[in-house]
Amino acid sequence: MQGAVKVVLLSHKNPDGDAVGSSLAMGHYLRSVGKDVTVIYPNAFPEFFAWMPGAGDVLFYESDRERAVAAVKDAELVFCLDFNTLSRIGLLGSCVADSSAPKVLVDHHPEPSADFALTISHTEACSTSELVYEAIVALSGTEGVSFEMAQCIYTGMMTDTGSFAYASARKEIYLIIAELLDKGIDKDWIFRKVFYNSSLSRMRLCGYVLYDKLKLYNRYNAALITLTHGELMRFYASKGDTEGLVNQPLQMKGVRFSCFLREEQPGKINVSLRSVDDFPCNAVAAEFFNGGGHKNASGGELYCSMDVAVEQFKKALQKYKSELAD
Repeated sequence: MQGAVKVVLLSHKNPDGDAVGSSLAMGHYLRSVGKDVTVIYPNAFPEFFAWMPGAGDVLFYESDRERAVAAVKDAELVFCLDFNTLSRIGLLGSCVADSSAPKVLVDHHPEPSADFALTISHTEACSTSELVYEAIVALSGTEGVSFEMAQCIYTGMMTDTGSFAYASARKEIYLIIAELLDKGIDKDWIFRKVFYNSSLSRMRLCGYVLYDKLKLYNRYNAALITLTHGELMRFYASKGDTEGLVNQPLQMKGVRFSCFLREEQPGKINVSLRSVDDFPCNAVAAEFFNGGGHKNASGGELYCSMDVAVEQFKKALQKYKSELAD
């Protein structure tokens, strides 16, 4: 692995802040030590991550398949960041599986697959970006972390913890943040670039969701948001416009479990789940929504109508009613 020059970095479908932050930070580091790096995502990330250093050089398999496949075939080493199995990168997964290059997993999701030559997996980490920071420091010390890397790492840590509202009780997280601040990052500016960057259509969509589409299930301390493909089109929703909506119901007194069903395309339902305390939404995701993730933040997908997806949510409430009531 040490002699590899051509390196490909991959992250999961619908890349979030941690996917983008961890892969871009690792890319900056590998280039600083002389590697020829290509970063590839299955599809595009939301526009509010486009400011991140290196984001403009990323390849998207969905829109640039030929170059992405060629890069994977030429790779001498492949890093897989922020996902635990090749199925999380869609059609790109089979291309990666066929590659003879050693594959390194860096991730914090539970139950990593055995498809990797080297696995760095720590579920207690707040984010994959945290693990990337630790890896860079282990290899090159804190002086190996550049300003650009620090910006990317902080973004990943911030977004994967809901701005440090959950999965962020370990003091090591804040020691890392202190080191990143020493690199010169402006954490308030980063927060604004990510969260205060909404379009008018997103603001109107959020208002519609909270007024018309949020349903409480008081008996189960749960809430549900649904958006059909037609509703998304009505509000001219673009990628990222629904980011964070699943967290909104958790601001209400008594709500412990929130589910967001989004019909991204007709017949395909994207599922986002959030919870507080010890309620295991990852177990719900695995059992009812073909998904998984963290205890308090998980997701999945269904290929069905919205009505069928809502019935699946109700079945989950019935199954977990005692846990939700505790």
